[in-house]
Amino acid sequence: MNKLAVRAKTLGGEHVAHAHDHHQLILATCGQTELAVEGHGDRITGGRGCLIPCTRDHDYRGDGRNRTLVLDIPVAGLEGLREADALSRLFERPRFFGVPPRLRQLADSLMLQLDQCPGLHNEIAALMLRAIYLHLQDEPLIDVDGVGLAGRACDRLDLPRLEAWVDRHLADEIRVEQLASLCALSVGHFHARFREMTGVTPQAYVQQRRLRHARTLVCHSDLSLGQVAALVGFRDQGSFSRSYRRHFGTPPSADR
Repeated sequence: MNKLAVRAKTLGGEHVAHAHDHHQLILATCGQTELAVEGHGDRITGGRGCLIPCTRDHDYRGDGRNRTLVLDIPVAGLEGLREADALSRLFERPRFFGVPPRLRQLADSLMLQLDQCPGLHNEIAALMLRAIYLHLQDEPLIDVDGVGLAGRACDRLDLPRLEAWVDRHLADEIRVEQLASLCALSVGHFHARFREMTGVTPQAYVQQRRLRHARTLVCHSDLSLGQVAALVGFRDQGSFSRSYRRHFGTPPSADR
């Protein structure tokens, strides 16, 4: 393999584990894939991508509904590209990274071009790689184990930004790894720093945000309690009601 190669795939539910002698960039435009590199994992979604250096063991399992952009990069093939040295440094270690809306739109567009213009695959691959390089120049990078690569912890734990992100994702599963990644911190360092700043653990903080938003919906909307529970991330109405009562001292039905 001596040229960039890019392809669009749908990754199925079977578990695949391997390594290869080229670097790889993984993006998705829809769906999700559980991916781990040397034991450290995350989800590949429209908002999350991954850089996999050559020879690194990795495994994945898709949901069968994803549309995934896979870019294979030969180690020697970087030499002919602009910023070759910088691009090589991107693959010094495995990394997960956030994909902003503008980059996601580019991936969507290139996915269409792959089908319509097969003769331009190499150009599309080079464009995608350069776009990732330019994006990651301005973003804090973290290793797959969550270790931050730059900046001081106290400067990166931006509580208002975290709060806004949590509030946008209350209906979803929110993991400490995701919050730590927003701050470019390891999970352990983030957990300790967060508790030092707020007096509560990240998990307790997320639960508080869920319940505060739930109380607003209970008191000021016509949604059923089951609907409120789903909107703020509880698996069922029973667990929501128990948590609500423990936190506020009264059941949601009484507040309504």
